[in-house]
Amino acid sequence: MFRNQMQEIAVKAAALKIIIVGAGKVGSTLAEQLSKEGNDITIIDSNRNKVQDLTNRLDIMGIVGNGASFSKLDDAGIQEADLFIAVTRSDELNLLCCTIAKRSSDVASIARVRSPEYSAEIAFLRERLGLAMVINPDLELAREASRILYLPSALEVNSFARGQAELIKLRIPAGSSLDGQSLADFGKNHLGNVVLGAVERHGDVMIPRGDTIMSAGDTLTFVASPRGARSFMKSVGVENKPIRNCMIVGGGRAAYYLASQLLNMGIEVKIIEKDLDRCNELTELLPEAVIIHGDGTDEDLLLEEQLRGTEAFVPLTGMDEENIMLTLHARKETRAKVVTKINRTTFDAVVEDLDLGSVLSPRYLTSDAIIAYVRAKRASGTSNIETLYHLFDNRVEALEFRVDDDKRITNIPLRDLQLQPNTLVCFINHKGHLIFPSGDDMIHAGDTVMIITTNVGYTEICDILA
Repeated sequence: MFRNQMQEIAVKAAALKIIIVGAGKVGSTLAEQLSKEGNDITIIDSNRNKVQDLTNRLDIMGIVGNGASFSKLDDAGIQEADLFIAVTRSDELNLLCCTIAKRSSDVASIARVRSPEYSAEIAFLRERLGLAMVINPDLELAREASRILYLPSALEVNSFARGQAELIKLRIPAGSSLDGQSLADFGKNHLGNVVLGAVERHGDVMIPRGDTIMSAGDTLTFVASPRGARSFMKSVGVENKPIRNCMIVGGGRAAYYLASQLLNMGIEVKIIEKDLDRCNELTELLPEAVIIHGDGTDEDLLLEEQLRGTEAFVPLTGMDEENIMLTLHARKETRAKVVTKINRTTFDAVVEDLDLGSVLSPRYLTSDAIIAYVRAKRASGTSNIETLYHLFDNRVEALEFRVDDDKRITNIPLRDLQLQPNTLVCFINHKGHLIFPSGDDMIHAGDTVMIITTNVGYTEICDILA
């Protein structure tokens, strides 16, 4: 057992005791983010070096051993745990760990499951194993990537209100009508159709005010319905030409999920994979796709397979360095929309300077979903977090709350609510009807409400009140 002796333990009344099995990319990210939010974290992994590294860096407990062992779970305090998360590399081990944890105590359990066979049975697994959540990083990445390819001018596309609303990040191009326009003027021109959220300029992020002047080169987020998003982008000079074909390098699980979704959207798909056995598997799984056996980092092969004619390019190899180099090569050789998978973030500033465009990280997609669950579990019960996304290197949060009947915030015009600074109400979803609110609109019990804020850490809707 290890504990970092350099930091004092900060115990909060609402903190949860959480056990994480697996100290890989996802497990370490969860340990870091959940411990920052004041939770009591214990991590279990058979790799002593990984456990030692995390306990040296973070104020968490560490146990070396098998997370499926009852004795190790007992050492970790499974009887007192509020949440158990299994995120090892093995689906079967994750499910076994959760099963033993549930048999040992009445703890809420979350399993990472990546296999397509298991993913098709998520509802069955949740019900029969009593899991609070089953999360699939590769499937989440594929969904995000497919949404971006549907709106190729966007840098990110995040879904809210069960697909009725989208939070979109884009860079304002030169010549756009947004260049030089104030937020107040923007509101007059687009009243009721779209809400502008956070704006990043020269590395600084802000929630814009009425007198904020937007400029070409700014990166902004806006919220709209899917149909309204396309209309808005066209009106401000950002065209979204539909993508007809896509080249994917790497034939892993994420590639399979993404190809399946793109084929369903009517987009032609070509996958380049260097493992012959995997190529044969993909040929059977995806008969409508073109599967190429070869090294996707071979420049001659890429040109031979018509890289210059592709309209979308997605490197999904297992190495960040390869994905980055492939992205840079594609941006040099083509005008294709490129989506890049990056798992490690050791050199964030360097990666940002490379201007890779749309960058997705499975570990953060996974951790955002789990953190949303953790915050909802910590809340007092007046609301529940339905969706959470971190933006701009975790400096901004976009959250969707389901609201219960709370007199502090319901049935009061928004103009009469004293909100925290740098907090914006983007929409109210009332009985399935999306409202982009004015000062006269009110939140009612049963609504879901989306918030964008630079005040990270909200756990319930009333946290937005000053």
